[in-house]
Amino acid sequence: MPVKTANLTGRYVYAIIIGSENQTYTFGGIDGCPVYTISNGRIAAVVSNIQNTKIRPERRNLAAHHGVLNMLMKQSTPLPLSFGIIAEGARSIQRILSQNQTVLLEQIHHVSDKMEMGIRVKWDVTNIFAFFVQIHPELRIARDRLLGTHREPSQEDKIELGRVFEKILNEDREIHTAKVEATLSRYCFEIKRNKCRDDYEVMNLACLVDRDMQDQFEAGIFEAARAFDNNIAFDFNGPWAPYNFVDIDLKL
Repeated sequence: MPVKTANLTGRYVYAIIIGSENQTYTFGGIDGCPVYTISNGRIAAVVSNIQNTKIRPERRNLAAHHGVLNMLMKQSTPLPLSFGIIAEGARSIQRILSQNQTVLLEQIHHVSDKMEMGIRVKWDVTNIFAFFVQIHPELRIARDRLLGTHREPSQEDKIELGRVFEKILNEDREIHTAKVEATLSRYCFEIKRNKCRDDYEVMNLACLVDRDMQDQFEAGIFEAARAFDNNIAFDFNGPWAPYNFVDIDLKL
């Protein structure tokens, strides 16, 4: 069925896939518009028509973007693009695919038949500073030295104690993360460390896993968790399109 393009100013791009023939999918994308491909050479862009040249990261738009990627994941491994990429039209997309054919093929082959799994590990305690004071004598000594006098602690004292706490926090994160990576590396191709969101987060990992190894990988997470006490909680999610393992600098 032909896709109507009248009055639509752009093409919203979700992903790049292997494919030399154009096709239309049965699921919709942003604003419910049909999702289809525009191909050039050995690769194709997965797109839908859009009336605007810019798009807001509203919940419904983000959900539609990720929904298309999830549907694509059921069929193959797409090369996911960041939210909000809009090309002028089909010719513009074909030009982009032509100019970036080699690097896109390399990236697709890197993640082919793989998926991304996410792992977040947190200290499951009420007060992270009090917990660290309890388990780290050097932090307790620094607290008593800087805050334990009868005078009101200065701003410099508080900053210095914060530095000591952050140093110890990051040292523990490094030790724990290395221990988890040593276990999980047996079940995945690659592990990427993402930034922790707050002091309670021990690690935030993205793992590139073979599609056929999901069960073994999840068993590996439980294996890694058994090396820690109840003060540390593990949570994992996925599978997702391999966002964290794609590095594309498109020539637009």
